[in-house]
Amino acid sequence: MAVNSDECLLTRMQEMSLDYHFTVEQEVGSATHAFFGFNGTGGIWRIGAINDAGGWKDRTTVEDMDLAVRAGLKGWKFLYLGDLQVKSELPSTFKAFRFQQHRWSCGPANLFRKMVMEIARNKRVTLFKKVYVIYSFFFVRKIIAHWVTFFFFCLVLPLSILADVHIPTWGAIYIPCIITTLNAVGTPRSVHLLFYWILFENVMALHRTKAAFIGLFESKRANEWVVTEKLGDALKNKSKDSKPASKKPRLNLGDRVQVHELAFAAFLFFCGCYDVLYGRRIYFIYIFLQVITFTIAGFGYIGTIVPSS
Repeated sequence: MAVNSDECLLTRMQEMSLDYHFTVEQEVGSATHAFFGFNGTGGIWRIGAINDAGGWKDRTTVEDMDLAVRAGLKGWKFLYLGDLQVKSELPSTFKAFRFQQHRWSCGPANLFRKMVMEIARNKRVTLFKKVYVIYSFFFVRKIIAHWVTFFFFCLVLPLSILADVHIPTWGAIYIPCIITTLNAVGTPRSVHLLFYWILFENVMALHRTKAAFIGLFESKRANEWVVTEKLGDALKNKSKDSKPASKKPRLNLGDRVQVHELAFAAFLFFCGCYDVLYGRRIYFIYIFLQVITFTIAGFGYIGTIVPSS
């Protein structure tokens, strides 16, 4: 995927996540003739497959994934061509990225709620494919992965310090590090950012977990659709509405300060201090680094800042 965006840290973090999605999920799924979710960028459909699957539906915010699942249940197979490149643009403001991740996490969980019984009752696909789509594609990767990341690294691990509960090193460090390293193999040029990517993904797990709950239980924001504003669109709109140069641009603090991130930064800081004073482990090293990441995200110092004019 060729990306047309500023080389900021947020962009590199997004590239690592998307490269895993394309290189691992889609390319491997295509090579093994397994199901993988179609994404809207750079994809081509057969009209016959769209019609056979029942056409596009607006019942969730992931209409491309919805159509892909229904086409897969009809027996259609997908092919991933990794040697083709298309130009795309990533969201470079943290606010836009959060809205995008909410939709990408809420939509699959809501689609799982609507389709799980339809998949289970389908008679045209094998039992193995049913189990794969329900358990691996939806339940593990689209729901449980967000919950485990957030609850374990942001709640269970810090609270274990306060409660003096021992978590084995292999479970707290070794296995998570191995899994994360394998997820990042698709982006070798950003391997030096791997550790910070882990910390950033833990921050985003807060929003993905909340979004997955909203989609699974179909709360009021389940069908919320906010178009992801790209950097080029934002700058273009600002230039159209620009005021005389004598007036300095001002930043909207509502777009910068994120209360949830700052609250978790304070909670983790307390746990880290407790570990330094009374703990018997060295978790405070990780916790203080996570505090810094939550604080940076909380004050909006991630990505490109487009000032309000």
